[in-house]
Amino acid sequence: MSKRSHNPLLKLLSPHLLREYAGEPSHERGVRYFEEDRVVILRIEDDHIQAKVRGTHTYMVEIWDEGDAELGFSCTCPFSQDDGAFCKHCVAVGLAVVAQAGGGENSGGQKTEPSKGRKMPDSELTLKEVEEFLGTQEKSKLVSLLVRQAEEDSDLMTRLSLLAGKAGKAVHLPTYRKAIDRAINRGHYIDYHSMYDYVRGIENVIRSLRELLEENHAAEVVELSEHFLRCLEAQMEMMDDSDGYMRNVIGELESLHHQACVKARPDPEQLAKKLFAWGLKSHWEVFYHAVEDYADVLGEKGLRTFRALAEERWRKLRPLNPGEDDLLYSGDRFRITSIMEQLAGQSGDLDVLVAVKSKNLGSAYAYLEIAEICTKAKNSEKALEWAEKGLAAFPEKTDSRLREFLARESHKRGRHKDAMDLSWKEFVDRPGFEQYRLLNSHAKLAGGAQAWTEWRERALQLLRDQHSADQRSTKKRYQWIPSDSSTLVKIFLWEKDVDQAWLEAQEGGCHESLWLDLAAAREADHPEDALAVYKSFVEPAVNRMNNQSYQEAAEFVKKVQKLLRRTGRGEESERYLESLRTNHRRKRNFMKLLE
Repeated sequence: MSKRSHNPLLKLLSPHLLREYAGEPSHERGVRYFEEDRVVILRIEDDHIQAKVRGTHTYMVEIWDEGDAELGFSCTCPFSQDDGAFCKHCVAVGLAVVAQAGGGENSGGQKTEPSKGRKMPDSELTLKEVEEFLGTQEKSKLVSLLVRQAEEDSDLMTRLSLLAGKAGKAVHLPTYRKAIDRAINRGHYIDYHSMYDYVRGIENVIRSLRELLEENHAAEVVELSEHFLRCLEAQMEMMDDSDGYMRNVIGELESLHHQACVKARPDPEQLAKKLFAWGLKSHWEVFYHAVEDYADVLGEKGLRTFRALAEERWRKLRPLNPGEDDLLYSGDRFRITSIMEQLAGQSGDLDVLVAVKSKNLGSAYAYLEIAEICTKAKNSEKALEWAEKGLAAFPEKTDSRLREFLARESHKRGRHKDAMDLSWKEFVDRPGFEQYRLLNSHAKLAGGAQAWTEWRERALQLLRDQHSADQRSTKKRYQWIPSDSSTLVKIFLWEKDVDQAWLEAQEGGCHESLWLDLAAAREADHPEDALAVYKSFVEPAVNRMNNQSYQEAAEFVKKVQKLLRRTGRGEESERYLESLRTNHRRKRNFMKLLE
């Protein structure tokens, strides 16, 4: 009798079921992985299977009996993690378990006889039992075993070589450099899905440097962390770091370098020269805040050297005039500007900081930055002076934040008309919801509710005229302004005029999020309106087929059922739920949420 006959999970598994769960593309790839013998089964119990699948990376797979003839599953691959999908790795494991158990169907669906040569183990050795066995073996055999494994496992090879590299009287720096090079330079582009494993390998080497520092090899760690950072900077264009792993890695290495410098106490002048040159040329903000971060190591002597180098480079830069903002990011100008700002900040002198900032007046925002610095220093008159200079320099392309700053300052001085002129100009240039709210607040400061009534009529008329013009035109005036009635809908919702907001949405359409806001606002008095909105969101969410969208869909379903029951349509609610279960029965994660 085969093992299948009395194991409930194995009785459930079949190539046909695996194909149904995975879909044809994933099933086909899973069959190939199974036939290439990529599966290693770790554990089989009556209701649970654990295995790993070797591919470009090794992924862990679990399959279990959910009950009601349904499979539960998980895989650590990105496809399964992101979308909750029954992936090719799950298929390969399922096929391997069926084959090992014997009987049933093969990967193509044909009947097979029980396997005579492969028998499922009733149990496996525990790690403790393996450890006890290793303790009885000769040292030479274990060394040979480790070396052979290291030849196939680069991570193990790195760990062993680093242990050997610090075993002598002095740290063997070439070994550590080689380990760093091997961890960083893979000889090919690192794609998004490979970044986690890539960073894990890098962090293993960083951990070994931390151990060196703890063992009082500070000077060596200074040198090695600098080598690490150089290698990383050279490799940054060869990876998809969308999740920002490298910023954390660079931060770890900078912190490690600083800690090593605190212990090693390198020559402060030489360190200052190194940090300045590095910070000035780095495209990845390495040692970007060296003036602040290394002040305790540089001391007065090192900071004096650093400042002299910065001021020498600063003198060579010409001032930027209005309209030359794009030049701020050319060459090393942006970085030397940041360095000078840090040095000025350390001095605590307002005039010094303003002098640095005023060398780059290419944008309206640059004037606002100076005005805000003056405000923080409690020099409001100087702040107003710089803000007005900015408005004069950029009368037509003024930064919205500069206008808002000036409007607030005008109110403080009783110049309400000036404030309203600025606020209205901003609304005309950027007719949106936030600008409408600001116009409201300024109008009430200028003349109270009565003044707002007049400004409100003007603002709403401008929005309606703009919407009508956009409907007639083939080209929008501004790409960032919605061409539907979203702005008006948002305004009326904010003003708690739900009926008018609903009317605007019905006539001109609006953004999805606003439809949901409208539905929530109309649930109490107009349940049919809310019901129609929630229902329209269910299928699109389910069809995006990932766990987050399943959660969203389930929430919409709950709202639909609640409204149906509230309106006396309980039977319709049950029929609706049953239709979803029928249509999406193979979307296991979604089905769980409907229970």
